[in-house]
Parts: sequence; C-alpha cells; structure tokens
Amino acid sequence: MMSVLAEGWVWWVGALAIGVPFVLVVLTEIIGALRRRRSPAVRPLLLLRNAVVPVAALVVLLAFATRSDQDLVWVRIVGTVLGFLLILLVLSGVNVALFSTAREGTWRERVPTIFVEIVRLLLVVVGLAVLFQVVWNADIEGLVATLGVTSIIIGLALQNAAGGIVSGLLVLFEQPFKLGDWLDTGDAEGRIVEVNWRAVHIDTGSGLQVIPNATLAGASFRNLSRPAGPFVVSLPVVFAPSDPPHEVATLLRQVADDLPMRLPECASSVEYGGAGAYQVGIPVAAPSQSGETTAAFLGRLWYAARRRGLSLDKIAPDVAGDREQREVVLDRVARALHLDGELRATAQELCRVEQYAVGEYLDRAGVVPSAVGYLVDGAARLSVPTVRGDVVCGDLRDGEFVGSAAVTREPSLLTAVAAVPSTVLMIPVAVIAQIIRAHPVFATELGADLELRRGQATRVLDTPSPSLARD
Repeated sequence: MMSVLAEGWVWWVGALAIGVPFVLVVLTEIIGALRRRRSPAVRPLLLLRNAVVPVAALVVLLAFATRSDQDLVWVRIVGTVLGFLLILLVLSGVNVALFSTAREGTWRERVPTIFVEIVRLLLVVVGLAVLFQVVWNADIEGLVATLGVTSIIIGLALQNAAGGIVSGLLVLFEQPFKLGDWLDTGDAEGRIVEVNWRAVHIDTGSGLQVIPNATLAGASFRNLSRPAGPFVVSLPVVFAPSDPPHEVATLLRQVADDLPMRLPECASSVEYGGAGAYQVGIPVAAPSQSGETTAAFLGRLWYAARRRGLSLDKIAPDVAGDREQREVVLDRVARALHLDGELRATAQELCRVEQYAVGEYLDRAGVVPSAVGYLVDGAARLSVPTVRGDVVCGDLRDGEFVGSAAVTREPSLLTAVAAVPSTVLMIPVAVIAQIIRAHPVFATELGADLELRRGQATRVLDTPSPSLARD
C-alpha cells in the first residue's frame, strides 16, 4: 500500500478526482449568480466550465498514462485542442472586459463589431501558429514568409478595394452617424437605413442613395441629427419694409407656435434682418418633418397675413377685392343676420371677412373674443381644454356663430379650430348691439348659442377622467 502511495501519479489522480468536480461546482454557482445579474461574463465562464477544465484534466491524465513516444501523439493532439480553447477563452475574456461592459460614449463603445472580429481572427491565426510551434515543434517561419508575400500581392491587386474597406472601417470606428440619423452629404440628404463596411445607404424620399464609405471618409458631410435635441426648421420670410416689425414678428411667432409639428417644450424664434426680411426657426422632433412644417407654416402665414393687413412677399393686401368679397358675403347672410336698411351699410363699413387655413384657431378658450364670428363657409372642431388635454365636444357648420362670448365680454369656454379652409364674417360688438336694438329676436339667437356652448363645455368638465373613475 505504501508503495502505491509513493507513486506520484496517484496523488495527481486523487487531486483530479476531487479538484475537478469541486471546480465545476464552484463555476456552476458563479455562472448562476452572474446569469441572474445578466452579466456578459457568463459566456467565457461557460467555455471554461464546459470545455477548458475537462480537456485540461484529460491532458493531465494522458500525460501520466504515457508509456512510449507514440503515446505522446495523443497528448499533443489533446494539448492542441486545449491550447485552442485557451486562446478562445482569453479572447472572450478580453472582449467582455473591454467591449461588452463599455459605457455609452466611450471609445470602446464606438469600436465597430466588424473591426473587433477582424482583430480576433488575426489573433487566433497568430495564436494557432505559436501553438503548433510549441506543441508540434513546427517550423512556421516559411509559412509566415509565404503569408507575407501573398498579402503583399493581394494588397497590390486589390489596393482600391482594400482602400475602400479601410476607409469604411475608419468611418465605422469613428461612428459620426448611426442608423436613423439624417445625413446631408451635399449630393444627397436623407435618413440612414443601412451602414456596412463598404457603403452607407440613405433613404432620400425619392429613392435609395448608396454612398461608399471611402467617399464619406474623404469629404465633409453634415449629420442633421447631432447634437441630440430638437431639429430647427429655418425659414426666410419677406414682408414689406413699411409693415411694423413688431407686428410682423408677433404674427410669425404666433403662426409658428400654433403648428402641431412644433415641440411644445421649445418656443419658435424670429429674427429681423432689416428691409422686411425675417428668419423664423421652428423646433421639430426630426428633420423628416421639415417638408410638412414648411408647407403648413407658409400656408397658414398667407391667411394670417391677409387677416392682419400685412404685405407678405411685399404684396399689399387687395383692398378692392376684399370689399367685393365682403359685399358677396353680406348678400348671402343678410337675411340670417337681420341686416336690412342702414344695418347693411353699417355692416359693409365695419365688418370684415376673414379666411382660415386648416388647423388655424378661429376662437381660443380663455380669451375674450374681439368680435362675433359667423361661419359663412367651412367647418370647425370644438374642444374643451382640461387637465388631461383638449377634449373634442362638437363641430361648427355653416351658419353658426363662433366667439359669441364677445357680447358678454367673457372668455370663451371652447376652442374652435378650422377643420377645412373656412370663411368667417367678423361682426364687431357695436354692430351686434345695433342689430339687437332693431331686431330683439337676434339677442335670443345669440343667447341660445351661448347656452349651447356652455352646455357642451359643462358636459366635458363634469365627466370624470378614466383614472379618477378607476380610483
């Protein structure tokens, strides 16, 4: 018995029989704990537990079981497998330490995956060469020389393609853009839908523009999505130099702020450049909204400028045309508004016809109207502002009043927004008073309209919100 214990291999076998299961159990517990924490270190530890430790134990057993030089062949084969697994384990550990746990914004987070894979492949090739030299005493000098000459030949033959690949890798490493960003290269502008090692694919709205990375690496471009934050649509606008700048600036800011595309937390900006030139900045969520923002702003501005009597694009309002339009409108509504005799002449002098684009405000809740409006053509959507947002409560059609609270000098309870291009006859309170004196029934009609609007607002405000109902 003592002679057997004196043999060195007995202690090695005992150590393996006890140590390997113990190591496997410890690794299993560590892996379980890391899995619960969703740690990226689980992958290299799995490789260590499932492959490296068992193969290493097999190498030790085969080394003690060898009795001849021929038996060493199996030791070398298994040793080669163990060496390859160790190379993979080291690379996996380095990848976890450097890149998998990289914080956002650091250079490690910006390294492209393809770059990491290429370096990993080169390290595996070098590691295998060293492994074969150590385990099998292989002469790798000739192989290295052959690979070097081959690389030079391939590089000369594919220098243009290789230059593009290197440029692409450099662009990907720097990462001046990412998927979803809006890029302006001078020749194309659009959203990036694909980035690979060779080219960037840009959706321009009218097609797909493919731009080689080598072109981007050697030229300048603008990333419209960086720095992070709202994208500002900048629009030049021209008015007549005789128009008061403060009135024009107020109008421009109001039209821009009323756009649904504008970010509610950011205000629009207006800069006066002199000689009737203005620059309007409208903050929106993304460059993709530039087109619709520009179209909506310029369309609404045309109507708003005409209502204010301002000369957009240095074109003065058509006073004669407006008067003719007012006569036509009064002919249509004279009977409904009791405009007869002198009242018709007074209305012709004091009333005005206003046109509104889709989405413009005809009346605002909380604001005292300056005149009573009569909807001649079009339609409007009525809503009530609440703590949970604007709640739609009805519609306005042809022949209905808007802003009838002007008679009582009270703030409007409802907001009216044009649902289609609309024409409204604005009747000053003084004219309303003359009509009521001549035709008292008109006061009843206005009173009925006021009660209708109060009822619509009250029903919405008295309705509990879904959250309160659940509580």
